[in-house]
Amino acid sequence: MHAHSPHAHRRLRGLSFRQTLLVAFLVIAALLGGAAVQALLALEHVAQKSRDAARDAVRLTESAQRLAERTVAMERSARQFLVLDDGLLRDRYQATWQEARATQDVVAAAMPAESQTFREWAVQAEGAWDILNDTPRQAALPLLTPIFSRLHAANEALAQRIQQEVDRRNDALLTDLEQQRQLISGLVIGALALAALFAFGFGWWLSRPMRRIGAAIGRLGDNQFDQPISVRGPVDIQRLGHQLDWLRQRLAALESDKTRFVRHISHELKTPLASIREGVALLQDGVAGALTPDQAEIARILRDSTAALQGQIEDLLRYHATAFEAQRLRCQPVDVKALLLRIAEAQRLQWQAKNLSVCVSGEPGRAQLDADKLSVAFGNLLSNAVRFSPEGHPIRFVVSDKDKRLAIDCIDEGPGVAPEDAERIFDPFYQGRHQPAGARHGSGIGLSIVREYVRAHGGSVRLMPREGGAHFRIELPHEQAAA
Repeated sequence: MHAHSPHAHRRLRGLSFRQTLLVAFLVIAALLGGAAVQALLALEHVAQKSRDAARDAVRLTESAQRLAERTVAMERSARQFLVLDDGLLRDRYQATWQEARATQDVVAAAMPAESQTFREWAVQAEGAWDILNDTPRQAALPLLTPIFSRLHAANEALAQRIQQEVDRRNDALLTDLEQQRQLISGLVIGALALAALFAFGFGWWLSRPMRRIGAAIGRLGDNQFDQPISVRGPVDIQRLGHQLDWLRQRLAALESDKTRFVRHISHELKTPLASIREGVALLQDGVAGALTPDQAEIARILRDSTAALQGQIEDLLRYHATAFEAQRLRCQPVDVKALLLRIAEAQRLQWQAKNLSVCVSGEPGRAQLDADKLSVAFGNLLSNAVRFSPEGHPIRFVVSDKDKRLAIDCIDEGPGVAPEDAERIFDPFYQGRHQPAGARHGSGIGLSIVREYVRAHGGSVRLMPREGGAHFRIELPHEQAAA
């Protein structure tokens, strides 16, 4: 994973595939769980502030109502005292005044900015008390009326400011709620992004050795044993890579033994086979005496059979030589279209004998190639098309650039390839079901040689779907193209 340090890479490589998946799951779960816990804490913070704001709003509103009620009670007690001259009523005024002061202390604790209002209220209440104590009753009433009017006005102004304070706190709470919502959204998005990043990183880190293993198995299936197999990743994947490399070495040894065996047995067979052919030739020349017609027919059959056997042995040697030579390319700038024209000209007698025509079209297609080996591959394609094409029909070669790869299409009008033969048509010594009438069966290695030489150049050859005739396409890496 890109975000890991080298030390973290080493620690991960020390884990098995299952343990690595568990680590990935725990990391992603920790990210998502951390985001969920943080979101819960943020919601709890907002809920607590909401509860506190609601409690303060109720307390302030109740205090404003209580202060207004105490002011009315103070005015009632004062007026009753002036009318009835009862000392208990004056004492009731004083007790109510003390209750109002306690209520003011509650509001002042929550709204310290209103201290000036409370001082003015206290001055007015103190003035009313002085009037009750020091002024004759007949002169006191006109003096008390404006005092209590100012007290009621102060209460109303305080109630309005309390409502404004409650609204301000509610607005602040809504702002804080929006901030917490944005914070939670950011946490969730960030956690999901990090989880996706970690999941992608772990997935990439785990899939990379699997892709290497798949590529290694593909190379083994293609008989490419020259590249060592080294796979990094979890320990069990590394063990699998070591086992595949052991299998590669074993298959390479078996392939080498097979090649040596084929060469040895072919050489051993060629010597007595040459003697048999020489003997048959002497018999046909009458060295041992004239042959009867039946004896001459037997000698002819022996001659044809030994010739066919020798051809098969030579084809076998040629195929193994091709597999060996395919690893030794001598590349140089080649004009593929010009190369196809030379090959068509070299085989002119073969395709003119069947009244065929060969057309080469398309782009020049210059690339870094081994001209000798690709001449063999293209020649085999043309020979195959000539062999299967009915008389008087065209054979077409088309050179084009497809998705930054150089494509060479070979199209004929023959019987085509049977669907059941499509998967094995490039296997060595495989004979397809659609064979030209009256012709001797081929060796079955022509298309195999084409595949060997094309793959050696890093390209591919495949049979394209087509009704009526065969369509083979060779693709070569276009990055090898020369200016």
